[in-house]
Amino acid sequence: MYADNELLFPPYVTPTLKNARGESWRKLIEQVADLPEDHRESLAFSLMMIRLNGCLACETDSYRAMRGCGMCTQQTLRRYKGPDRELMERYEKALIEFEKLERLPVIPIPDFEREPSAKAA
Repeated sequence: MYADNELLFPPYVTPTLKNARGESWRKLIEQVADLPEDHRESLAFSLMMIRLNGCLACETDSYRAMRGCGMCTQQTLRRYKGPDRELMERYEKALIEFEKLERLPVIPIPDFEREPSAKAA
């Protein structure tokens, strides 16, 4: 009954978007599509698409979700009235956000599943 859908924009959809817009869009897709999912540029692209598609407001029982993420994204890109330059600016903005995050200190998260050490007893 339901199509394959995710909670947020899935990176496996990225290569299918190659011909959705103009030349600068195609180049961006070619640049990002082969990167690992956890690469900064791939994450920035996903963030841009999450915002553009409105993924955070998507309900799993909505028509949009039932069609699947790929179809939703294709439709969003067809309906987008701005030039490709605006999409590139959105991508650059998301990339800058990830670059700022990378400069933040990493705070270790305690592993609460481990057994207490003998020293603690």
